[in-house]
Amino acid sequence: MPAPVRVYEHPLSPYAQKVKIALSEKGVPFEALMPADVGSGRVAGEFAAASPRGEVPVLVDGDVRLFDSSVIVAYVEERWPEPPLLPAAPAARARVRTLEEVVDTHYEAINWALAEIFAFGRAKGELAQRLAARAAEQTAALQTWLEPQLQPSGWFNGETFGMGDLCVAPFVNGSVGFGNGPKAGTRLAGWLARVNERPSVAAAASAAREAAAQAATSLGNVAELVASGQFKREYRDHRLEWMVRSGGIEVVLEGLARNNIRFVEFPGG
Repeated sequence: MPAPVRVYEHPLSPYAQKVKIALSEKGVPFEALMPADVGSGRVAGEFAAASPRGEVPVLVDGDVRLFDSSVIVAYVEERWPEPPLLPAAPAARARVRTLEEVVDTHYEAINWALAEIFAFGRAKGELAQRLAARAAEQTAALQTWLEPQLQPSGWFNGETFGMGDLCVAPFVNGSVGFGNGPKAGTRLAGWLARVNERPSVAAAASAAREAAAQAATSLGNVAELVASGQFKREYRDHRLEWMVRSGGIEVVLEGLARNNIRFVEFPGG
């Protein structure tokens, strides 16, 4: 009997949510595991061997070990082709992959930065207010961009729910948690209500809310660990870019001075 599929994840990671939703939609049983010290840069065991960047998610399927959510969901689509999650036409598939790229980079960076500010105390007072305001403005702009991407069917993917929808849902749900959800009465708000009724999305969103509630009780301890440099949050590409161009370069400089931020470095690099 083949070993069960394993997903190394954190419930709050939108990238991990994307993978779990895809597997659930395919009807693939999987075991969700949270690595010790996830997000700290200290990794070990099978997770470290599979993810040289020390990031979730990681998928283990027999001898196959994959990291990066986009690589994983592409593998899931090819490994378990039914039901298909990508539209059939090449142009439609390209549109869905464009959606995935936009939310994985631009959208994720905004929600991640808000967590840095409010959960990890990277900014206080006027700076925090200014960065939060920029995040709200940028979220609204992205949601305005997303609105016409919805197809006449009401789904991002095409005629039915699919990859386009499961890629977007975790990020828009994340915005709701920061008070930046879609405006009532918009097509995007209607889509969000509808997509959250799907068992796969609802399960991922519920796990994220539970994890957020648990984290809230220990944020003081985690913030202290971050401040002391024992827990280093990852700044790379789109996240670093967001903080710098949105007026938070002093956050980055302070993190470097305190040695409590990190960048991706492959083992031996």
